[in-house]
Amino acid sequence: MLVEKNVPLQSCNTFGIAARAHTLVRVRTPQDVYDLLADHRLARQPMFVLGGGSNIVLTGDVKPVVLKMEITGLRLLEETAQAWVVEAGAGENWHDTVDWTLSQGWPGLENLALIPGTVGAAPVQNIGAYGVELQDRFHSLVAVDLATGRPFTLDAVQCAFGYRDSVFKHGAPLAEHEGGGLPGHWGRGMGLAGRAVITHVRFLLPKAWKPELGYLDLERRRAEAGVARPTARQIFDWVCEIRRAKLPDPAVIGNAGSFFKNPTVTPEQCQDIIARDPKIVHYPMADGSIKLAAGWLIDACGWKGKTVGKAGVYDRQALVLVNRGTREDSVTGGEVMTLAKAIQTSVYERFGIRLEPEPVVV
Repeated sequence: MLVEKNVPLQSCNTFGIAARAHTLVRVRTPQDVYDLLADHRLARQPMFVLGGGSNIVLTGDVKPVVLKMEITGLRLLEETAQAWVVEAGAGENWHDTVDWTLSQGWPGLENLALIPGTVGAAPVQNIGAYGVELQDRFHSLVAVDLATGRPFTLDAVQCAFGYRDSVFKHGAPLAEHEGGGLPGHWGRGMGLAGRAVITHVRFLLPKAWKPELGYLDLERRRAEAGVARPTARQIFDWVCEIRRAKLPDPAVIGNAGSFFKNPTVTPEQCQDIIARDPKIVHYPMADGSIKLAAGWLIDACGWKGKTVGKAGVYDRQALVLVNRGTREDSVTGGEVMTLAKAIQTSVYERFGIRLEPEPVVV
């Protein structure tokens, strides 16, 4: 277990916000978590799990003990007649993991290419793109209970996946078994935020693969290529091309990807908005609700390309907030949140819809 003090975090978050961790522990094996919990001085302190830093906004120095997840390893855990079960360490780069599975001949994750961050953060956020969410390819995960020091495994039901949501994003107390361990299941309103750290994630990749082409951008690429049935690698390449054209590279322009969740409304609410704004981008959902494109709402309010302090709205995609500062004079988390709140106010005043941020504000 490597413990460091007063660690700069600017290179550990994709927004490039300058901040420091009072204490940082590099977690390179599950044993490092057990060693941390055995250190009574550290174990008593609040903890913050940090992966690739692609979904956070740092508003100041981080006082909780930062667990920097660096557990690596990729392997085929199991193969059946129906599917491959692949396991990845929580510290593995997500995009590289997707690329690796395809290189092994195991398709299924290609629509999720180029999403920034680490594997361990994927189930926390239930990441999704171009018609596929992590829950669609999820098998299970392994985590450590920070309260008891015990490892445990969760399946998809126990993770309580929702739209950019999971049991790891909620912090209500959990009822425990008589033995003091985690319960086998829990209901709505209960969660594991701050209670557990994920060490490994497992994916279920069906052998009966079929391309997911439900999004217009992908269908347009398929038509342009004249391919009736694209391969998983072709879809991977198309997704990368589409994302690179729309979204800034964090290595060039600091950002945290899509800053707001796409809101859902009832069909009646959607019809009311269409009556006023016929061009609004919307998608019907399986449960009967309608998903609205948050980027379109923000753009309609005139925010694309605008700047507040050193925080700006990306000029190619209004859903992305960016760092207009430099490494020496970076945007602050306060500036980012000031801009975010101004956008939320504009959208609410015009459409009556409250946008919810995706990143975790620390």
